[in-house]
Parts: sequence; structure tokens; C-alpha cells
Amino acid sequence: MHRLAVGLLVLASIGSVSAAQPRLNVLFIASDDMRPQLGLYGDKLVQSPHLDRLAARGLAFNRAFCQIALCSPSRISLLSGRRPATTKVYTIDPALTVRTHQPDVTTLPQHFKNQGYFTRSMGKIYHVGIDDDASWSVPAWHAHPLAPRGGPITRAAQEARRAAAKQSGKAAPQKGKGNIATAGPAFEAVDCADDELLDGACAREAVAQLRAFAKSPDQLFFLAIGFSNPHVPWIAPRKYFDLYDPEKLVLPPNNYPPKDAPEWAAQTGSDFLWYAGVPETKPLPADFGRQCLHAYLAAISYVDAQVGRLLDALDETGLAKNTVVVFWGDHGYYMGEHAWWGGKHNNYHGATRVPLIVAVPGQKTAGRHATGFVELVDLFPSLVELCGLPPPHDAAGLEGTSFAPLLAAEPDRPWKTAAFSQYPKGGHLGTAMETERWRYVEWRKGEELVARELYDRRTDAAENQNVAARPEHAAVIAQLEKQLAAGWRAARP
Repeated sequence: MHRLAVGLLVLASIGSVSAAQPRLNVLFIASDDMRPQLGLYGDKLVQSPHLDRLAARGLAFNRAFCQIALCSPSRISLLSGRRPATTKVYTIDPALTVRTHQPDVTTLPQHFKNQGYFTRSMGKIYHVGIDDDASWSVPAWHAHPLAPRGGPITRAAQEARRAAAKQSGKAAPQKGKGNIATAGPAFEAVDCADDELLDGACAREAVAQLRAFAKSPDQLFFLAIGFSNPHVPWIAPRKYFDLYDPEKLVLPPNNYPPKDAPEWAAQTGSDFLWYAGVPETKPLPADFGRQCLHAYLAAISYVDAQVGRLLDALDETGLAKNTVVVFWGDHGYYMGEHAWWGGKHNNYHGATRVPLIVAVPGQKTAGRHATGFVELVDLFPSLVELCGLPPPHDAAGLEGTSFAPLLAAEPDRPWKTAAFSQYPKGGHLGTAMETERWRYVEWRKGEELVARELYDRRTDAAENQNVAARPEHAAVIAQLEKQLAAGWRAARP
């Protein structure tokens, strides 16, 4: 059966498209550095009522993975529908855009624009300063572009600290790159309203845009909203800090790097040390670690509240009845595990697993969880199928698989057999594969295989012990080596 015909059957079974119904809009919500520490994933500590509400009207994916654990490369992979081996973007560099190595690629929002949608980016969708004008109907919008994530209040506070330090004859805090964003503290509770900081301002403008769309119901839209929290620095209004008691927070027990892993592979989070006041010791002192975790949870709840404002706007304007809502994180994050704080930058499970929720009006699987592997690169073909669009002219280059069938029925059915990611470390390129039981990583220098990692996630979910060199796993290594060589195409459902 033709692919588009299959897509229409899927849409009909979801219950969101019929001859009498309009085509679907897309509200595309991103959160920077948000790991799946949410109530909908079973976390009993974090307060995330609005994301939990979104999951109740949609499908939450329990095992969603990014393709590279770094902001700009991950977003370029997702938005192009291509993996890092194809985009050839492995680092953050203003010279490395989605078109640097694929100049004629059709991006996800660009394809919607080509189909008559009004596409707009607000906040961090592509990396700030590394955007793509062809993707959007109007230039990308950012709140307070010259200020750090805390917005103008925190910028003023940082400048005041600098001025006070200069007046006293003491040097202002200078760590790492030494700019205004990293010379300030790693976390701060600010006495202010939500809209006075960056993510609240972004939500305010997004709500205004949704209300404007509601006045032109014939205009389809693809609205992308990117929140900067909970990326460090964790800066949020004080009321979100007040939701948690830092004295009751328990730090991860595995405050050591994975044992027997290559030294250059088993590290991350050095940029966290750029911020003022962060002790340069490993592991961090327990009291400071609890403060960090406190601030991270507050930042999550701050983002959650902004998502709630967007959902309320959809309901109040009537747009909810014909708008697909997607919430995604660009990669995972470490908050004390392996003594890594505020970091990703590696090939481990915690760096690559992400939150992902997709809600389609009237879907029959609302409130359920998909248990199979999906990848962020799958979002492009999935949204095209869910919205009933024809494939882009360069669809043959897409390297993901539509998960639209999971929203139609049986979301817990077997799906992909593995998820894949890559990351360069220490002059080597690591390629990782997670299967039902194992996480397997091959490290190469050019074509030469120089190291392996193997973690038994059935008995070692925290990935504390690399067992690749143990003789009893030789047969497993041989099988996984073949599976990794076969790649993502062989892992498709």
C-alpha cells in the first residue's frame, strides 16, 4: 500500500482527521537539558502537573533517545530528520548550521511552510545564533537576546555584582569563557513574576501568537516554542524553589565514573565549573549538590508552568481541537550521577534518553505510554504522517521512522530493536546502541576500533561497570558488533 494511504488510515484510526475536519496545526514545544524526571514518568519528587496533563491527553514515550547529546547538533539532527553521521555536525559552532553539509535539505518546519503553514520559532529551537531562515515564515524570535537565561533582572544583578567587586578592588568572577552568562551563579531564586524571566516572557509571547492564530482559523500553523530551562544556570522565580525542601533531597549514590571505561569517554560536565561559586572538587560537597538539585527541580517546574499556559491558551481559543502538541527535550542530563553535574556530552543512557510526549486531538491511546524505542529523528516523518501531508521531495534522505501507528493503537507493541547515538570524545568518535538489555559503544579513531563499552542494563541500569572486556561476554559482544554494523535501518519495526 502507498505510504500516504497508510498514513491516512492511521489518521482515521486516531480519530483526528475526517472529511469534515480541518487539517491539523502543530504546537512544537522544546525544553533545553530536561531529562525525563517528570511525574508522568513515575518521578514522585518533581512537580510537573501540566506536562502530566499533556501526557494524559496524549502518548508518552518511555524510551525516546536523541542522536547526539549536545544542544545544536541534536536539534539539527531532529529538525533535518538526519543523523549526525549525515549532518556531520558534532559540536556547537556558529559556522555549523543545518545547511553546512546539506545545503539543499528540507527541514521539518520548512516542509510545513511549503505546504501552506505559517511557521514560527520563538525561543530556543535551533541553537541561539545558529538558526535557519528558510525554516520560518518570519525571523526567529528571542526574548532578551543579549541577556543570560535569567533575563534582564538577573543580568542587572550580575552587573551589580561586577560593579561592587570593581569598587571593592576585588576581581569579578571569571570562570571558563568568562562572559556574563557564565561569570554569574549556577542557580538563583529571583523575586519576580514569571514573565520577567526569559521562559515566562517566551510563554507570554507564544500565548499572544496562539490567540492571533485563533482569529485566522483558515491559516494552518507550525509554532515552535523553545524554553531555555532547565539548562544551567537554573534561574527561576522563587515560588518554584519554594515547592521543594533541599534538605529532603537525596543525591545519587554512584558519585564515581563508570568503572573500567576509557578515561576520555567517562567524563562530562566540565562547563558546569565555569559558573561562579561552583567548587572544583569531585564529587561536589553534598550540601552544594542538594542546592543544585533543588534549583534543577525548580527550573523544571518553571518550564512546566509555562507549558500549562500554552495548553490553557489552546483550550481557551478552541485550537486544542485541531492542534497536535509535541513536547520534547533535546538530550538527557546528569545531576550527580557519576559525579557529573549539569552535563551531558557523552554516549551514556543518561545523556541520551529524553522526554517525549505527542498529543493528537481525539487519539484513542490518550494517557498511555509507548514502551518501545523511538528516536528524535523519528519526529519529522511522524508529524508529516500525523498531519496528513505528502512527504518532502527529499524524503528518501530521512533517517527516522514514523511512530504514528503507535498513537493509533497498541502503543506498547514491539517497535524498534535499538536506538543509536554518537559523540566525539578525546579525538575518538563513539557510536552507541541501546537494546532491550545492553548498551554497547564502539570508539573509533578514523576507521580503527580503539575501545568498547558494554553495560548490562538489566543488572546495572546506572551503567556503573563496563563489562566489555570480560570473557563471558565475548558472544554478546560479537552479536552486538554485527547489530551495530547493520545500523538503524536494520532496527526499524
